Parts: sequence; structure tokens; C-alpha cells
Amino acid sequence: MRMFQVCVCGQPLQLNEQSTPQPTGAEVLLKILAAGVCHSDLHLSDGYFDLGGGKRLSLQDRGMKLPLTLGHENVGEVAALGPQAKGVKLGAKVLVDPWMGCGECRVCKRGDEQLCTKPSSIGVFRHGGYSDFLMVPHPRYLFDIGDLAPERVAPLACSGVTTYSALKKVGPTLTTDPVVFIGAGGLGLMGLAIHQAMGGHSAVVVDIDPAKREAAKKAGAVAVIDGTAPDAVAQIVAATNGGGSWATIDLVGSSATARLGIDSLSKGGKLIIVGLYGGDITVSLPPFPMRAITVQGSYTGSLTDTAELIELVKRTGLPPVPVATRRLEEVNAALSDLRAGKIIGRVVLTPA
Repeated sequence: MRMFQVCVCGQPLQLNEQSTPQPTGAEVLLKILAAGVCHSDLHLSDGYFDLGGGKRLSLQDRGMKLPLTLGHENVGEVAALGPQAKGVKLGAKVLVDPWMGCGECRVCKRGDEQLCTKPSSIGVFRHGGYSDFLMVPHPRYLFDIGDLAPERVAPLACSGVTTYSALKKVGPTLTTDPVVFIGAGGLGLMGLAIHQAMGGHSAVVVDIDPAKREAAKKAGAVAVIDGTAPDAVAQIVAATNGGGSWATIDLVGSSATARLGIDSLSKGGKLIIVGLYGGDITVSLPPFPMRAITVQGSYTGSLTDTAELIELVKRTGLPPVPVATRRLEEVNAALSDLRAGKIIGRVVLTPA
């Protein structure tokens, strides 16, 4: 089988081949039908996250082993089953939840396997779906998608469950007040669609790219704002009923966007940081208690979140996010276009 792998960090993915593995125990072998291209794959191929101030978080120090097959947004067809793999049938089309942990630590046992201290996530710490086949360690990570289009479902494994999990953290103001999204890339457009499906009140979107602001406007944002505008904070405050944002979801996660998010919160407001762009900020501490604001991180989502999202999609329909398909062989071009900011919505790799 073919695999597109990180062999040297900072260099294009390399095409390698090996014999197709056979499942043992509870393993399930999938023939890949669709593999989404995520912005996180850029960080993974670079081998680090930017912590600001010249500091980096090395992924190899955290346990990423090369060569690594990327791809964590995967839909496949069940091709073979280990003898202990129960509850899934040959030929079934399934979405893979990639955020796997050890299953034994207290974090996993409370239901937050995506936050495990010994993660083994697909496409990060174990081989992913930029390949012809994918081995999944247990059927519990698989969700039957029925007749839904694989290329439309695949992004739910990351951008879908990530924004759904972040929106759950907004709380009761989701349906009574505007939510501010910073970033209108693949995550932002997915977040807008899921916000609407969850019965969200309205959404304000901030982005520095005019094309992405226009895409957000077409997707239903009540206001779109240029994050580089000198009066961006004032515009956000005005667009959120004049009092500032009750809930802002930062899907970029840069120094500039975090600062913008904090400065435009209402008293009692919450900034939920999702994006991993990188950087750092220096903040004054007294305004936190004086304004009673919250800054919270949100990393992907749990198995429960994925199950809830699948049920939501089956009730309300697939998120109407622009999805472009490319052949698996075009993965490096797709990553290059993503890095250059040329992608509106999502790109999904398919075998043909």
C-alpha cells in the first residue's frame, strides 16, 4: 500500500510503500475513501508548535516518531477484521475518531481520551489516512455513516468535533447572544454551520482575508470584521449588541487574535482558544477578576462529542462547508496551498 509520510520535518511528504497489514485482536483495517487535509498537518510536518519568544514545542520530544503517515480526518470502508473486533461489519463505511488515548489514566476514564497524557492519536502518534489503508486499534473509534458522502463526512473527525466541542463550552448564551468566531478558514466555516445546527443565536466572524470574510458572510454571519482594522475591538463590541462578546472562539490561536479576543470580551465573557497558530501574550492580571472574564482552552473533542455530532448531522444534514477533493497524490500541493492561505473551506484527499 502507498503512504505519504513525514520522513524529515520541514520537507515535503514522501511516498513510501509497504505490504498491507492484516488486523489482529480487535483491530479493524479500513480502505481509505476520504482523508481531510487539516491545518494541524502543517505543524506536524514542520515538527513543532510555536510557543512564542523563540520557544518551540517539539513534537518528536512529545513522542511523534518518524516516518509518520499524516491524516487524522478519515472515512474508510471496513476491509478486514481482527478476531476480537465486534460491532462492525465488512463493507461498512465509517468515520474514524482519531483522538485516542491509553484508556487507563484518570483523564481517559472521565471520558476525555483526547486529553490523555499518553496520547496515541491517528495521524499524530500512529499512522494516519494519507494512505491506501488505515489500521484502527478498536471498533469503538468507528462511526457508521451509512449513505453520507465520505468526502463531506471526513472533516467532522477534526474540524467538526473541534468546533462542536468548543461551542458546547459557550454555555447557555449560545442561543441568546452572538458568538464571535475569530478565523474563517476551514474551522471557522465549519463552526458557523454547526453553530446554526445547534440553534445558535447569531455569529460574528473576524478574519484578515477579504475572501474568507465574504465566505463567512455567505455562510450566514451577521457581521464580518477585518481583524487588522485599527478599530476592530470597537467593531466587535458594536456587533455584539454594544456590550462586548459573551463568548469568543479563537480558531487561529495567535498572539494577535488572543489579544483581540480578550480586549473585546464583555464583563463575564469567555474566550475559548482552539487554534494552534502559535505565539504568546502578556496580560495584566487585575482585569481578570475585575471583569470576571474566562480564558479556556479547547482541544478537539471526546468520543461522546463525536457521537453527539454524528447524531446532530443525521438530524440536521451535513454542514454546508465548501469541500474540494484532490487525489491522494496531490497531498503536497494541497498542504502548500493551505499554508499559503489559498483554501476556502476544506480539501479532502480521495483515492481516485
